[in-house]
Amino acid sequence: MFAASQGTTPPGVFIEDLFSTWLYTGTGTTQTITNGIDLAGKGGLVWMKGRSGATDHALYDTARGATFDLASNLTSAQTTQSTGLTSFLASGFSIGSLAKINTNAATYVSWTFRKQPKFFDVVTYTGDGTPDRLISHNLGNQPGCIIVKATSTTGDWLTYHRSQENKTGHLNTTAAFTVGTNVSGAPDLYIVGANNTTQFYAVSSANTNGVTYVAYLFAHDASGFGTYGADNVISCGSYTGNGSAAGPVVTLGYEPQWLLVKRTDLPTSWVLLDTMRGMVVGGNDPFQRPNDSTAEVTNLNLLEPSATGFILTTTDITLNASGGTYIYIAIRRGPMRTPTSGTSVFGLNARTGTGANATVTGGQTDDAVLIKNRGAAVGSLLSSRLTGTGYLSTQGTSQEIAAGTTILQANPWDVMDGVKVGTTSTITNASGNTFINYLFRRAPGFFDVVCYTGTGSVLTVNHNLGVAPELMILADRSIGQTKPVYSSALLNTEHLVLNTTAAKSSVQNVWNNTTPTATTFTLNSTRTWVNNAGDNNIAYLFASCPGVSKVGSYTGAGTTQTIECGFAAGARFVLIKRTDSTGNWYVWDTARGIVAGNDPYLLLNSTAAEVTSTDWVDTATSGFELSNAVGNLVNTNGASYIFLAIA
Repeated sequence: MFAASQGTTPPGVFIEDLFSTWLYTGTGTTQTITNGIDLAGKGGLVWMKGRSGATDHALYDTARGATFDLASNLTSAQTTQSTGLTSFLASGFSIGSLAKINTNAATYVSWTFRKQPKFFDVVTYTGDGTPDRLISHNLGNQPGCIIVKATSTTGDWLTYHRSQENKTGHLNTTAAFTVGTNVSGAPDLYIVGANNTTQFYAVSSANTNGVTYVAYLFAHDASGFGTYGADNVISCGSYTGNGSAAGPVVTLGYEPQWLLVKRTDLPTSWVLLDTMRGMVVGGNDPFQRPNDSTAEVTNLNLLEPSATGFILTTTDITLNASGGTYIYIAIRRGPMRTPTSGTSVFGLNARTGTGANATVTGGQTDDAVLIKNRGAAVGSLLSSRLTGTGYLSTQGTSQEIAAGTTILQANPWDVMDGVKVGTTSTITNASGNTFINYLFRRAPGFFDVVCYTGTGSVLTVNHNLGVAPELMILADRSIGQTKPVYSSALLNTEHLVLNTTAAKSSVQNVWNNTTPTATTFTLNSTRTWVNNAGDNNIAYLFASCPGVSKVGSYTGAGTTQTIECGFAAGARFVLIKRTDSTGNWYVWDTARGIVAGNDPYLLLNSTAAEVTSTDWVDTATSGFELSNAVGNLVNTNGASYIFLAIA
């Protein structure tokens, strides 16, 4: 990435401006989907599909206009649906009561693509029957994939992909990609010559005289995004299957949030996945088939996303037959923009359990949750979107636990805001029990979650925090292990342990004497806590983000002192741990109370209920204040502490 000092002008275009997966429930009446994508001003495509039942796909774009419906699983011409997509908006779109996209209580997914050079474009044209017909576009670079559909008559969804450039595919069928059959032997869609960044060739079935067409164009590996325009947000690539559950590793250079995959050498279905419905590490991955109307498939483990791409975990021929050839379109995970507000990436929810399925909201789309029963001696729950239904306890050494529907619902992250908890568990939602819920969103400079597999050798792990992590919490998901913690306030030979009160230690060289960087962290070969060969592991990474979060350290004074965090309205969350001697992992928050009087605290290293009888932490506009109360264990004179504060 370019440094600001180079004098570059930040383009300021990020994937969250261009693409959205949005889950919604039908109402049977008009509703608005507010996903932050400017369709009214910029234009683009909305693709919707029912999840809970068999429904046709529904594609609407701004080039043809609202109400004109196409179905990717059908050859039919476009239809006019007055109650379908009714308008394109500056921050999303609105829909009417059309059954296939808005049946009351049915569940749906929508994917929105905004027009933007080097990402996506939509064009329409009328065929003239001439050979080598050139169609102009504004993609700004050579397309990686083009999908064309006749809108005035029946016809297949003709598909060009750069990895199969001499062949044509069909989005609406399982057919393999085939070589061109027209007089010149060219495929229906192709790209050659100097015009490849502004035009494509449409011939044969893609250029029948008098027929109207729409074309959707997807870019490939073009920089131009992010703060300094150095990043790519979309890739159109290919891989060869190996028939192994430890399948081929596909390197993108980023973590994907959306994937469309097709085998090209044999007839198989197209597969469409996204992280909102679930692309998890060590669990099932719900998917849709663009070529048919069936309900969402939810019972297969297909692949795992990583910080730099994805790995196939299935032997199914649809995605990973030995020797099979596959194409894909991948879109980068967001957000890419560094947050400026704590409330956009961190939510607090103090609630009373209902004993019935419920959604715990945080005010934003969340990627991790920490839940603790406030009034009972019950273990905490730490879970992430990346790992699905499993959870860890912060105070123990146990491996990841399968939640079960009394703790978390079957697909707990299948919601736009928060996480879905289960029924009767005292861990998350027992009736009458009180709980505190901390909800975190992954964002550059603030927070990231990384899953990796131990090797038993020195291991370098990629991450997408964008800055060097200052606090890292690691856990082995496969077997019971101690949970080590990295702090930038300590030496890179030292560590803390989340599940104990232990002081810092250098007995075990967890970090291999290596300080984390903006892209990686390193683990010792002999440290089985975090790098046991073959074990699945997870890391939670935090950093100081101006006005949002502060990871730091201080020395206890024994008298009142303010810990400066650079906040404008005080800390809503404070985590403190003593490092030079034993000490608990204390947590305070404003939902339970950081006030002038007593402030309830919880312990991450203990199942104990919250303690409400101390006044150790107080409010301060710029961060938080430590009191001079007798026995204040987070302000002992001369003692050393680390902290994480979130505004």
